[in-house]
Amino acid sequence: MVRSGAVTTEPIHDALNAVYIAESRRVLATLIRVLGDFDAAEEALHDAFRAALEQWPRDGIPDNPRAWLVSTGRFKAIDAIRRRKRFDALEDYEEGLDVAVEDPAAWADPESVEDDRLRLIFTCCHPALAADAQVALTLREVCGLTTEEIARAFLTPAPTLAQRIVRAKAKIRDAQIPYQVPTATELPERLDAVLRVVYLVFNEGYSASSGATVTRSDLSEEAIRLGRLLVDLLPEPEAIGLLALMLLQESRRAARSSPSGELILLEDQDRSLWNKAQIEEGTGLVRRALASGRGGPYAIQAAIAAVHAGAASVADTDWAEIVGLYDVLLRAHQSPVVELNRAVAVAMRDGPEAGLAIIDAILDRGELKEYRLAHAARADMCRRLGRAADARTSYQRALKLSHQEPERRFLEKRLAELSK
Repeated sequence: MVRSGAVTTEPIHDALNAVYIAESRRVLATLIRVLGDFDAAEEALHDAFRAALEQWPRDGIPDNPRAWLVSTGRFKAIDAIRRRKRFDALEDYEEGLDVAVEDPAAWADPESVEDDRLRLIFTCCHPALAADAQVALTLREVCGLTTEEIARAFLTPAPTLAQRIVRAKAKIRDAQIPYQVPTATELPERLDAVLRVVYLVFNEGYSASSGATVTRSDLSEEAIRLGRLLVDLLPEPEAIGLLALMLLQESRRAARSSPSGELILLEDQDRSLWNKAQIEEGTGLVRRALASGRGGPYAIQAAIAAVHAGAASVADTDWAEIVGLYDVLLRAHQSPVVELNRAVAVAMRDGPEAGLAIIDAILDRGELKEYRLAHAARADMCRRLGRAADARTSYQRALKLSHQEPERRFLEKRLAELSK
């Protein structure tokens, strides 16, 4: 242990801040397992860091700060239980902790902690919870975002978001949702739910559904961080595929809006601004996911993104390969949104009339009638075909459904161009 005589208080405070950033979510995950309760674990986490703030400047930084924090948090929680007299005897409480680890050193060893983080992700994304609660709880407990930050990200009043999280925790407690990694037979279905939550967070950051900006880097960065954690803890092909997809899409961020915040379409982007390191990493992950022979929808979507990333321009893009990949994707995952994306690729390969026919068929089925991007894609194809009246109708419909300011300005600009 480093004694306080060897260091000044200020560096220890800096070190404590660094430990909080690097370790707080790991410590919380272990405390949830040890204490069996989200709220008790969060209180214990804060108590442990308060104790560190008092003791480390005096006694020095422990050799294993994570183990110290877990142990301190656990005993602080037991002291709090004694004070509140929740149980008849402390011994009864400790006997009930059948998931607790006997050896204090093992409470925070790397293997145990990483398992705890994986348990926490699967618990937050349990199918018994509503989808919006899964997203909120994951961002709060796994990523460490504050309730206010999550509320701002999803344009939800903070009290509403806080109640959503409270209800999710109560559901976990009352339904006795197990704090564990699913078994091998349960894993595919449960992993799908986790990946869906991560991708929902990423999509809101990559293409904000509303607000003043095209993207939200804070959310997409959190999703990528979660994706990396999942691949480290559970290197399944679809987890690898999702990470690849997010990296490849994120690589275009700097080119997707102008310095003034205006939306820039793929065909008009300055590809020299694309992040080459993210493209290289993402492409390597695509190969890794597909080489397993078990790549699913995320891996296939990542392969499509890799084709875009490898092209020097829209004209140089291998649209035939992209259409073929969408055909594979549709066989694996029937979705009208995938059909829409395929229609855009078909239009680039065979001309706008071919793409328009597919989109009209989707809309005629009643699917995607409230999806702004379907109407925007239809409008663009009508514009390219010289069908100004049809284009105007579809642009107006897309504008009515859009809540993102740069997107609305783009659609308004297209409408103004049709009137010239």
